[in-house]
Amino acid sequence: MDTPQDRFAGPLAATLPLPPPGAERAAALDALLLPPDAALPVPPATERGRWDPARGALDAATATAVVDRAEADLGTPWPLPLASTAARLHRDGDRDTHEQLVHGRERRLSRAAVAAAVSLGAPGADRWLDEVADGVWQLCEQSSWCWPAHDDSRLRHGSVLPTVTDPYLDLGAGDVVGQLAWVDHLLGAGLDARYPGLRARVRHEARARVVEPFLRRRDWHWLGLDGDVHNWNPWIHGNVLVAALRLLDGEHEAAERARVVELVLQGLDRYVGCLPDDGAIDEGYAYWWNGACRALEALDVLAHATGGAVDALDAGRSPAALRGTVAFPHRMHLGGAWYLNLADGQARPHLTPPWRALHRAALRTGDPDAAAHALAHRVAGAGAEEQQGLGRLLRALTDRDWQATSDALPPLPAETWLGSTEVLVARERTGDAAGLALAVKGGHNAEAHNHNDVGSVVVASDGVPVVVDAGRPTYTAQTFGPDRYRIWTMQSSWHSVPEVAGTAQAVGAGARARDVRPALRGDDAGAPSA
Repeated sequence: MDTPQDRFAGPLAATLPLPPPGAERAAALDALLLPPDAALPVPPATERGRWDPARGALDAATATAVVDRAEADLGTPWPLPLASTAARLHRDGDRDTHEQLVHGRERRLSRAAVAAAVSLGAPGADRWLDEVADGVWQLCEQSSWCWPAHDDSRLRHGSVLPTVTDPYLDLGAGDVVGQLAWVDHLLGAGLDARYPGLRARVRHEARARVVEPFLRRRDWHWLGLDGDVHNWNPWIHGNVLVAALRLLDGEHEAAERARVVELVLQGLDRYVGCLPDDGAIDEGYAYWWNGACRALEALDVLAHATGGAVDALDAGRSPAALRGTVAFPHRMHLGGAWYLNLADGQARPHLTPPWRALHRAALRTGDPDAAAHALAHRVAGAGAEEQQGLGRLLRALTDRDWQATSDALPPLPAETWLGSTEVLVARERTGDAAGLALAVKGGHNAEAHNHNDVGSVVVASDGVPVVVDAGRPTYTAQTFGPDRYRIWTMQSSWHSVPEVAGTAQAVGAGARARDVRPALRGDDAGAPSA
């Protein structure tokens, strides 16, 4: 049901050629949206000129690496999430075991989808369509796409297992529906020929688990209707957008498709409206990829789906916050694989980031330093992996700009000051990780994924942290529960901060830095705010 909060108009609304939020805007989007089979910015596998590695339009090295991993999967059991693994969250706090089984199933399907696309029409290609169908079917049969740590089934129904009649739309459900939409777009013709009826099952499950809950329940915390907007917002909205564009393709679904897209746009507008103009992410670099980056990707998909008519990334009109956040990764770079880690972020993320997505956003918003930073991390055969999600993998494999541009050096600004989060990074020389780099954090202790770390200091030598922030351990039920700050890594005593008379920092916005005045040399810094 439409509510006043669902008619939010923020910085995106001010830059887009659309009516105000609501039914009139949905109708305008309906007139602009490309047909479902053309709405996603990746060629289907039937376009052999784009998917045959021999024709040079594909990132062949990465495709070969993915197919090799898919070959190793054949004949082995698929990962099998169980009731007992799902219930462990409530018994011993272990959420990771079940999540890794779910992720393993999804990643295997992504590998198989790439193998099927590359080999379509060749002898033996049907084995890959069989592998894809097996993966799709298992996801459709899986009782829930929601991760147990997010499900509200116990609160609402007293159950430690998901309630299939009341699905919860979380990050996991978004990831699955997005993956199924990309598979459908990529391999729909082949699946129709070999597995008639499978695509109808996908649409049934997508509607029951995602589309209807998205439209029916407007109390999802990640919508940000209460002002608390965080990285779940663009992560889920981006996947819902992909699903609506591709899977709502029925004869009478056009208006509903446009309504979902309109609500997604409002949700993304709410997220961008909460980004500071300097683009800083208080959760830190590692979370940028699953927050701001996902917003940039979703807006890029929307630009394609409307034939460029609704384009918030156009360099001439994109909001300052979007332009600022594209620069955030290289401003947090210490050197090599190391970054300033804040809150729950990692100093050296264990998954390869989707560098192509940053490169694309940098080109769209006109930031050559951000583009150079992405290119500096491109590695043949490892520049895109299934761990990033199928959509990111497919876009990297088929992005001609990403493949054709020469490598570059990371910009490594001499100093960056981000006033919104009170983070300073300074090094001896621009473009050179040699020597010492200093990072200092102000802020407050109510930030997203907060650690009690106001005033913390990180020092890197030749780009490698030597005075460090320990980061966080594997997530458990305790991580986001009432006992979060009993975990040692969340306490100020385990950060490089001063303690007066042995008094540790408290939780909350009241525990904050005051009278912060950065002394900047003025070289390459982000806009100072003292």
